[in-house]
Amino acid sequence: MGNIKLTLQYDGTRYLGWTRPEKDGYHKTISYRLSSVLEKLSGSPVTLYAGARTEAGVHALEQTVSFVSDAFSDMELLHRELDHYLPMDIRVLRCETAPERFRADLNARSRTYEYRICTSPVYNIFTSAYTAHICPAPDISSMETAAGYLTGRHDFRFFSGVKKKKGTDKELMELSFRGSKDADNDTDTLIITLTANDLLYRMPSLIIGTLLEIGQGKRTPESISHIFVGTEKAGAPCEAKGLLLKSVQY
Repeated sequence: MGNIKLTLQYDGTRYLGWTRPEKDGYHKTISYRLSSVLEKLSGSPVTLYAGARTEAGVHALEQTVSFVSDAFSDMELLHRELDHYLPMDIRVLRCETAPERFRADLNARSRTYEYRICTSPVYNIFTSAYTAHICPAPDISSMETAAGYLTGRHDFRFFSGVKKKKGTDKELMELSFRGSKDADNDTDTLIITLTANDLLYRMPSLIIGTLLEIGQGKRTPESISHIFVGTEKAGAPCEAKGLLLKSVQY
């Protein structure tokens, strides 16, 4: 049996995330679309393993997926067939064989997400499908102070949608803020970058949503400590269309 590694790029706008239970809209997920095509090409079911489980509406610049099958020996041919049968909002960047013991989910060392916010008074219609809009811009210094409380190893249970009490300790390795200017459209963009060794369900959107509330003066940076112990709730999740999986590191 061959072990195959795919690197995907997708627009998550019309999908309910990477995967969901069968009863909760699985047929509207990225994994359903991909597995359906692979099953059509191979003639047998395929189990997919993903480096990150993106949420509903979230995009991916680079998502890593692996699966085992003896039906594919020519990676160039498989790449062409996937591009032919997959919808246009899911594209294969690379298709390659992987070591026998490689699994996209288990071997990942970290995952990086970006959140993009247009901070100009006029919302740029040509990037609005992939950026949130907040004007005036949130205060970066307040969010940087909050980042000091968030980075490192913590129990992120209250920054997630999970109900379990074990396995919620994660390491937030980087949380940074960068502004950029698009001279052609005269728009300003704030980019928040988040890297963690692993991520709980809704963890990226709740962390960023909380940071934005701090940046808008709706709560203080010190509220992070109260959320960790459960005496305050995390902020509202950020708008999904501005959030994208940038890469998975191995």
